[in-house]
Amino acid sequence: MSLRRSIYKSPAQLRAMVEPGLITAAALDAARSLIAPGVTTGDLDAAASALITSRGAKSNFQMVRGYRHTICASVNEEVVHGIPGDRVLGAGDIVSVDAGAEFKGWNGDSAFTFVLPDQSRPEVVAARQHLSDVTEGSLWAGIAALASAKHIGEVGTAIQSYIEANSPDSGTYGILREYVGHGIGRKMHESPSVFNYRVADPGPEVRPGLVLAIEPMVVIGDQATFVEDDGWTVSTVDGTAGSHWEHSVAVHEDGIWVLTAPDGGAAGLAPFGVTPREIA
Repeated sequence: MSLRRSIYKSPAQLRAMVEPGLITAAALDAARSLIAPGVTTGDLDAAASALITSRGAKSNFQMVRGYRHTICASVNEEVVHGIPGDRVLGAGDIVSVDAGAEFKGWNGDSAFTFVLPDQSRPEVVAARQHLSDVTEGSLWAGIAALASAKHIGEVGTAIQSYIEANSPDSGTYGILREYVGHGIGRKMHESPSVFNYRVADPGPEVRPGLVLAIEPMVVIGDQATFVEDDGWTVSTVDGTAGSHWEHSVAVHEDGIWVLTAPDGGAAGLAPFGVTPREIA
């Protein structure tokens, strides 16, 4: 199979990916609306699951061998792939929620990070909020770069440059190297890999039909991680907090469109001078 056939979608296929993207966004909104001290990560999972089912879709996370949940919920030193359950969220926690939906054979994938208020620990909350803000900003920097990029590698360069420019004076944030973004379409995880940092290889060409899940994973301290005993949860070795933001983005003849944002990414891209265009 040619590279073009394997990673570039037709206009009709891009249109088919709009609805699973919107369902994914709605599922994350359902989880986000519940986040508060005393709520369990399992409660967030149930809310996202109910939303996806109500829209006639399926959780694509549950299609991953050995995983039976709708979301990943990663708290504090957990960066990604945290298993939802009876863990109770507390004031000051930073929680990243990742979810995806499959609808009529096409997939969406997205994630956000939320910092719970805590008046007793303002410095901790401020540090975690800044981490989340920088991670989200780097996501939009990467998406904005995609709008004019010739090759996929330019996305990672933009992400790393944004993180380096906006890290605190105390030191540069760590960018996870072992976990990266990916193509998305008939499967949740497809080629090509989308690095969140500079690489020597420019990567495949950016052309109409390309759909990428861009997802920077950033930590306050060192980027070294390990997998917990549950076989899924990825945590920092030094115990510092992590953040994860993600969107699925389509490149088409008229520009780019963020499939997992109801406004197509207009608000997030505005600071970068990029206007998304709907898929015709």
